[in-house]
Amino acid sequence: MAKVPSAVVAASGLVGGYGVARWTKKRQLGGVVLAGAGAVAARQWREQAGGVAAGALTAAYVAAFAGSHPLAKKVGAWPSVFGVAGAVALASWAVADRRA
Repeated sequence: MAKVPSAVVAASGLVGGYGVARWTKKRQLGGVVLAGAGAVAARQWREQAGGVAAGALTAAYVAAFAGSHPLAKKVGAWPSVFGVAGAVALASWAVADRRA
């Protein structure tokens, strides 16, 4: 079975986490999606690019989640989530997926 690129996993965690939280009106469920995808992506990052890169990409993932909140006040919720998800996906591809 083909492995899903870590860039896709990370971006899906950010977009899916927000979508689940918004549509279910249960932030905790969105957090579960966000954390689950983040854990899967972190494991892939470590396997593909090593521990230091995995730590940096995990920090970027968490920063993207946190940064999407103030950004949403300026551009709207969905554009903010898609923007940070795209940024994390690009970083993930550049650091880890491109090598695989």
